[in-house]
Amino acid sequence: QVQLVESGGGLVQPGGSLRLSCTASELNLEASAVAWVRQADPGGEREVIICISSSGGTTYFTDSVKGRFTISRDNDKNTVYLEMNNVKPEDSAEYFCATRYFACDSIPRRFSRWGQGTQVTVSS
Repeated sequence: QVQLVESGGGLVQPGGSLRLSCTASELNLEASAVAWVRQADPGGEREVIICISSSGGTTYFTDSVKGRFTISRDNDKNTVYLEMNNVKPEDSAEYFCATRYFACDSIPRRFSRWGQGTQVTVSS
C-alpha cells in the first residue's frame, strides 16, 4: 500500500528554521513530481507552495516562500525535504506532501497521493 508520511513539524519562533520530511513506501519518489502543499485553516483551501519534478527541477508556486524555502530529494532514502528558513507567522499551516506523475502542478486536486500532514506553528 502506498504511503506518504510527513514529519518534522512543530512550534518554531519567527525567523527560525524547520525541516520537514516526506518519506514514501511502495512508491518511488524519484519517478514522481512531489509537492509541498499547505493549508492554513482546517477546511480551508490548500496551496501548492513548491514542487520538485522527477527530473529534479524545482518550481515555486508561492512567491512568499521564494528565498526562504527549498525542496530537495534524497533518492537513497526515498524522501523529499522542505527546508524552511526565516519562517514567519503566516507560514503557520498544516503541511502536506503530495505526488503525481509527470510534471509539477499548481492545482492541489491534480495530485493523486497525499500524506496525512504535519502541523507547523510559527509563534513567539
